[in-house]
Amino acid sequence: MLERVINILLVEDDEVDVMNVKRAFKKVNITNPLYLASNGLEALEMLRNEHGQKSSVPTERRLILLDLNMPKMSGIEFLQELRSDPKLSTTPVVVMTTSNQDQDRVQAYNLNVAGYILKPLTFNKFVETMATLNKYWILCEIP
Repeated sequence: MLERVINILLVEDDEVDVMNVKRAFKKVNITNPLYLASNGLEALEMLRNEHGQKSSVPTERRLILLDLNMPKMSGIEFLQELRSDPKLSTTPVVVMTTSNQDQDRVQAYNLNVAGYILKPLTFNKFVETMATLNKYWILCEIP
């Protein structure tokens, strides 16, 4: 059975976290295309194909890994905008954040996230988390 490609958009403003995601993907052989946005506004621009331009992230089989604490547009604000857009509203989102606040978790799940993951403190735990997440999205049927 051929594996179908999942186009992953990482919305993260911290360069160290971006580097850790890339390193973890490499370590556990995650070869899915990875697109990067440093804030919610940039991510929305990449996802939308406005003004006749093609979106930067392919429209099929998308998954968003989202940090909550970002400049310009927070992760929660991004989720609100994403869910209010009929063309983007069904895009699966997994929150990866350092925020352990109940309010953030509740808001994220109320905005239909597929998961809420606390960023591990060690790189080895982060690699384990990415491997588990990869197994999950391989099993899921993403439109």
